[in-house]
Amino acid sequence: MCMQAREFDGDFLVLASLFKKKNKALIGVDISSTSVKVLELSHNNGRYQVVAYASESLPANAVVEQSINNDEAVGEAVRRAIGRARISTKNAAIAVAGSAVITKIVPMSGSLKDDEMDFQIRAEADQYIPYPLEEVALDWEVQGPSSSATDMVDVLLAACRSETVERRKDAAEYAGLEAVVVDVEAFCTERAYTLIADQLDGGDVETVAVIDIGATMTTLSVLHEGKSIYTREQLFGGRQLTEDIMRRYGLSEDEAQRVKLEGGLPDDYEAEVLEPFRNAVVQQVSRSLQFFYSSSQFNDVDYIVLAGGTASIPDLAERVQDALGIATVIANPFVSMTLSQKVNASQLSNDAPSLMIACGLAMRSFD
Repeated sequence: MCMQAREFDGDFLVLASLFKKKNKALIGVDISSTSVKVLELSHNNGRYQVVAYASESLPANAVVEQSINNDEAVGEAVRRAIGRARISTKNAAIAVAGSAVITKIVPMSGSLKDDEMDFQIRAEADQYIPYPLEEVALDWEVQGPSSSATDMVDVLLAACRSETVERRKDAAEYAGLEAVVVDVEAFCTERAYTLIADQLDGGDVETVAVIDIGATMTTLSVLHEGKSIYTREQLFGGRQLTEDIMRRYGLSEDEAQRVKLEGGLPDDYEAEVLEPFRNAVVQQVSRSLQFFYSSSQFNDVDYIVLAGGTASIPDLAERVQDALGIATVIANPFVSMTLSQKVNASQLSNDAPSLMIACGLAMRSFD
């Protein structure tokens, strides 16, 4: 799902291209709490190719709990990433966190034309959105016939504070890009999951938990028959491991981050630091799933897909699978893609779990 800005009267800011099709080359720009990732795809003869990608670290506190505090610092990181990836495309797709977006299914008369439906939705939007409407970016999409009446259709309304959208667009513009698509991270995960679904063994895989473990935030997205039905975020991520390394070995944050990725830690690291962190991840995954079970009609999932930078920790998928008894894999949406000469296959394979959102954004070029 995504949005193309429409022209309307009034003070509403439209979530640019959340639901409308663009059909132009886009780069996916994923802005997380500690880094930005940029990714460009092409699509020929029914197959995707990774044209280019790169990631860049962000300064401390440039993004806090998914809110941008420093537009210029984020924009500068995006600019550096684009330069390293040698990307020339100027149209970008960006995303906001699911927790920043309100979605609501609204029944509407199926006889309304688009402009009539738009006018009515906006006239009634204050019933569904707990913010002053002049501070809101929104868009909508008809989902199909409503089960409530034969002459009605279900319309999905998505709304977000305009400041959240604008700060991301400003960061992209600082990097010389035009943000023509603003998506929702949960929809990006859903889109990228289509590239992973065929990798899951078993004939009856209906309900899948995609657990994205980033630096500071863990996001559970549950998909049923390929559609997102539940999203929940919790404060937990790979930064905890970095802080554990800093405390135990007296390292700076930069040093701890480097040795975490490149190795070179003392012999007791595996048993004294990494193993307790793996156990903490398993506990967080289990807790996230318990929240889902307690708030839905489901009491199990068929598969777990681990995403995010933390998913690359050795043996993590095996630990989760053994502890929870649920088949578990590491996300890699690029398995069946070809790579351009600019892309290092080994590096991409290592980074793949952290590129789910960027991949889902880049796929918007081909909606």
